Amino acid sequence: MKIRVFMATVLLLISHCVFSATSLPHIVILATGGTIAGTAANNTQTAGYKSGELGVQTLINAVPEMNNIARVDGEQVANIGSENMTSDIILKLSQKVNALLARDDVDGVVITHGTDTLDETAYFLNLTVKSDKPVVFTAAMRPASAISADGAMNLLEAVTVAADPNAKGRGVMVGLNLSLLRI
Repeated sequence: MKIRVFMATVLLLISHCVFSATSLPHIVILATGGTIAGTAANNTQTAGYKSGELGVQTLINAVPEMNNIARVDGEQVANIGSENMTSDIILKLSQKVNALLARDDVDGVVITHGTDTLDETAYFLNLTVKSDKPVVFTAAMRPASAISADGAMNLLEAVTVAADPNAKGRGVMVGLNLSLLRI
């Protein structure tokens, strides 16, 4: 319940605040693929789509509202369905997150991931990331090409949480559909 209240408070505060570009936190989005980056043959197809088709910049461009919350950069770590996630990719992701969070100019990291193995990857990062800065995983249940795609809103929510100073020291989190979980 506290996490849900925290998430609602963060969204309300951010929506009522105006920041100058220099005072905005710097959030890096690391993309690994999954349904959030998936596409289908038509916009009513929510099964049988291809995971990990869209690049991180396409995901960022789909949510220009993030620019009111944070300075956002993106890096493509992988572009696969999470059922194809390997220990090598997870280790590379952990090393990348640690390197980014060691930088003074990075305030938090958001990771886009498929839902099949998100919990395993998030748990591994919770054990291996050595920073109090926020790390927030997000994903989607419907591909980006679907009429009812949920990825863009989930990405906005994850960036909102990662940009909030109150998210520091909470460990790795997962944000989906207005819910926030700590690993």
